[in-house]
Amino acid sequence: MNGRTPDVVVVGAGIVGACCAWAFAREGLSVTVLDRAGIGQGATAAGMGHIVVMDDSEAQFALCRYSQRLWAELRPQMPADVEWQACGTLWVAADEDELEEAARKKTFLEAAGIGCELLDAKSIAAAEPNLRPGLAGGLLQPGDSAIYSPCAARWLLAVSKVDVRLGVAVTRVRSGDVTLADGSEIAAGVIVLATGGAARSFVPHLPIRPRKGHLAITDRYPGWLNHQVVELGYVKSASGESAESVAFNIQPRATGQLLIGSSRQYGVDTPDIDQPILGRMLRRCIEYMPGLAGLSVIRTWTGFRASTPDKLPVIGPHPEARNVWVATGHEGLGITMATGTARLLADSVVGRAPEIAMHPFLPSRFVEVSRHD
Repeated sequence: MNGRTPDVVVVGAGIVGACCAWAFAREGLSVTVLDRAGIGQGATAAGMGHIVVMDDSEAQFALCRYSQRLWAELRPQMPADVEWQACGTLWVAADEDELEEAARKKTFLEAAGIGCELLDAKSIAAAEPNLRPGLAGGLLQPGDSAIYSPCAARWLLAVSKVDVRLGVAVTRVRSGDVTLADGSEIAAGVIVLATGGAARSFVPHLPIRPRKGHLAITDRYPGWLNHQVVELGYVKSASGESAESVAFNIQPRATGQLLIGSSRQYGVDTPDIDQPILGRMLRRCIEYMPGLAGLSVIRTWTGFRASTPDKLPVIGPHPEARNVWVATGHEGLGITMATGTARLLADSVVGRAPEIAMHPFLPSRFVEVSRHD
């Protein structure tokens, strides 16, 4: 950037930060992206890359749907290494109660204009032959997709032609500039914090907690799985506050591999594999797909999701520092919500009315609560 002061500094080169850089560059603004590691090295690299419409709340649904549409607009431009897969999501109902939940989801989604199909026991077995017999049915959301998000982040930054500086740790953020670990400063009119759980060090009064998760990937088994398959109990696992939980969640990769999840843990800050939790997670998946027991897992890893008490991301102006903006707290929906998050911030900064309501995501909702406690 030849020493010029950028219009925008984005702290964090994960998928949310990359989307923010893309959105601001589209506005004709000059952007510098800073990251202490590499592009997509944190939660972005650890996640499944699922682009899914969830409906736990009206606000969550609105941001998921908006973001999914923005992803679809980008799809024709994406290179092959992003590995876009229009695999859909198959929500599995283990019993009649869960089938009723699938029917509720279908009613809600169809009323909102999202196509989906309720499957009975015979139909779900035909859709995924490796599911165990005896399941009640399920719900197919064909519009959902999966991507390899680290490559998506790299592509977004490259196509945006922004200044990317890696191996650069930010130690302080103020209105108008950021301070780096070497003591130097970078000035900017707008600063965006897209640092996941690390945002706590810059906005300590936000109740953002890291939530650890495990994933496993198999050897190549082309054709073994057709859809992203998730148990309907996943929603309860993802939104619950228990210290530990596991749920069946499996995704076909473009390589023919199978990506297996998922687990959630609070109160753990080390990236080490927790063998008991990993074992529980894999056993849960084998309950739904017994044939997984005969497949070869070649790698396991962990990551940390940035979680908030109300299960909604934190998107908007820093409560105290003028012209500093926050984009974090997406939990397991960071890849899905990244495009919508970025557009909400860009719209707000340039003074354009956002396409969806932004108030449910504002950081001030937590500050206002804390000041009244």
